[in-house]
Formats: sequence, structure tokens, C-alpha cells
Amino acid sequence: MAKPRNYQTEAIIIKKTKLGEADRILTLYTPHLGKIQGFAKGVRRPRSKLAGHLELLTHSLVSLARGRNLDTITGSQTINSFLPLKSDLDLASYALYLTELVNKFTPDEEENQPLFQLLLETMQQLCQANNKELVLRYFELQLLDKVGYRPQLQQCITCQTPLEPVTNYFCPDAGGMLCPNCRPGQPLGYPLSPETLKVLRFLQASDYPTAQRLKLTPDLSHQLEILMRYYQRFLLEREIKSTAWLNNLAQLKSSQSTPA
Repeated sequence: MAKPRNYQTEAIIIKKTKLGEADRILTLYTPHLGKIQGFAKGVRRPRSKLAGHLELLTHSLVSLARGRNLDTITGSQTINSFLPLKSDLDLASYALYLTELVNKFTPDEEENQPLFQLLLETMQQLCQANNKELVLRYFELQLLDKVGYRPQLQQCITCQTPLEPVTNYFCPDAGGMLCPNCRPGQPLGYPLSPETLKVLRFLQASDYPTAQRLKLTPDLSHQLEILMRYYQRFLLEREIKSTAWLNNLAQLKSSQSTPA
């Protein structure tokens, strides 16, 4: 059955690329079509009626017309503009980090409704929650689950025995944990304290209302962040560009809070 020439979809705008003087190519993440691209003609002109509905980090209802190589965006209506994310530098940086992860971890045109819902709900949480670092850590672990890289955190990948409450090791190329006995010979093993592993398991197994009750110390939050970046870099074989900006923000905040 031939696909209809014109169609409509919910979408979160996760990336925009300039094209010529007035146009853009937008990367949209949708609930049923996965990641798609759309040509937004004239959207950079001051009088464009579409521009406000196709801003980065906006949840919109988008109308498109199929093209030979690229579909054209013919209309759009904002569902949620997520204004707090666009009026706060920290929140904008966090949200752009989320969308870059989704963009890097997903192929084109592959439906993943749970991931769309996760991204949407996490953007909503960033607008409301107090513990933004916890929101990010929860998203990172849940994204891995949704895209097929759920790490094994309950038992040793090699010997299959349940992990004891001692320092165990996360091995990215094995996709999970190694016990101390199986750790030798694995140069990529990253040591995890029993407390860190316990938190990872909790975040992996919980829904967000349950996870948000967790209280993370700054040190534990930092350990989780390092581990997630370590695993992402291994899986993608590259750095996530927005992490450099997040690191700069963290350093800036640290310098401002340090007494002269």
C-alpha cells in the first residue's frame, strides 16, 4: 500500500541545520516514525509563520509532504514550547545533551515510542525537578535500555554469579559487571563501589516517580556521571559534543562558588 503524500506527526525538534540563507533542515524525533528529517523552507526569515513552532527543544504537531529525497514541512503547531528550557542556560544545556544522545544513539526512521516518551517526560521533568543531575542520570540509564544497550548490573558477565557487595568492575565491551575474580585481563574494567552499583540498579529498575526520591551526594553523582560518559564514549566511539559545554558550565559554577 502506497504511503500518503501528506502526513502529520508529533515531534520533538532535536537538531537544526542551516541551509542557504533562509532555510533549515530539521531533525525530528517522533513517536511512531522514529528519527526523521524535514526541510523547513524560509523558516529563518523574520516573518516566517513556522519559525516559532519549529524551534529547537519544542514539542510540536508537524505536517509534512513527502519528497523524493527529503520531506518538506508544510505546517506546525506547538504542543509544548518548554519555555523554562530556553530561558535558563543550564537547563538548555541539559536538554541539548539529551537530544544529542537521542540523535547519536538512534538510526533514521526506526520507531521507538518508549524512547520518545522518555525524552518527552525528561524534558518536562527538567522544567520542574529540583535535582537536575538525578534527572540526567536517570535518562542516561533508561536510554541505554530503550536502544538495546541495557547493562547487566546484577551478576558477573563472565561467571554468571551474583555480585557480592565489594568493589566490582564495569566492563563496557562486555556490557556489564565483572566480579573481582574475573576482572584480571580486562583493561577496560572501571571500579564501582557497592554504593554506586546499588544506585545504578535502583535507577535502572525504577520509574521516575520512584527514582526521584533518591538523594545523591555530589561525589556519588559525579561518579555516576563519569561512568555514563565512559560507556557512551565506548558505544559511540566518539565524544558527545555537548558534554564539553556541560563541563565548562560546571567549572564556571565551581569557580563562582569558590571564595576569593
